[in-house]
Parts: sequence; structure tokens; C-alpha cells
Amino acid sequence: MTKDVTVYLHSRQHGQGISDTEEIVTTVSGMYYEKNGRHFLIYDEMMEGLEKPVKNKVKFGGHFMELTKSGPVNVRMVFEEDKKNLTNYVIPYGNIVLGIDTKKIHISQESDRIVVDVEYVLDMNYEYYADCKIVMDIRSK
Repeated sequence: MTKDVTVYLHSRQHGQGISDTEEIVTTVSGMYYEKNGRHFLIYDEMMEGLEKPVKNKVKFGGHFMELTKSGPVNVRMVFEEDKKNLTNYVIPYGNIVLGIDTKKIHISQESDRIVVDVEYVLDMNYEYYADCKIVMDIRSK
């Protein structure tokens, strides 16, 4: 895997707080490295309604993923298979308490490609919001 990568992100949410299934598909450039058996990915993301990019740092390996966003949005989301984690999602409009109940994390790796597939249940302010899925397809440039 090269340091410079292209990241294909696909997220899907369906649930109580959403009338139809919401899907977001985007492609970004990023930097990848591996250290002590863990994978690291760094990329910037433009989010709707924000003028500045959000910096994303992802650490993953085994049945674990951690996503940290910083800038106009701040959050540290921890995904651990069969475990629920709480975090504060800080946005320009206020704070939201997120509950992340991870059901599955699957990581497949080839010489020039890594796919991270995460399924989880999302709570907002202690109430069920949606069933979610994130797929990160990381490819060498």
C-alpha cells in the first residue's frame, strides 16, 4: 500500500429519524500508513453547510475502528464489535450525545487495497436514530 491513497466512502443510514434510506457516496484523497499492526488514514472532508473542511483521522485493525473528526466538527467515534460506546458530537449548532453500538467490523486487505466495512446502530441523545453502515475502500494511487 502506498502512502498516497484514494478513499471511496459509502455510508448508509435507515431508521426512525430518516424517512428513506440515506446514502452518501464520496471520493477523497488521503494519506495512509501502518504502525505496530494498526492502520492509519488521514483525509479532509467537505461537509454540507460548512465553509471549512473537516479533518478525519481513522485508526483501525482487527475488530476495532476509531474515527476522529476535528475542525468545524469535533468527535471521536469508537467502533468496537459487540460493544456500545458513547461520545459527544460537537457541531457549530451545539452538542449531540451519540451512542454507537457496533454490530460488525470486517477488514479485508490486499497489497494495494484495504476495505473496511462497519455496521452499527446509532443513537442520538440516548434515543434510537438509525441502522448504519460505512464502507471505506482505500486504494493505492
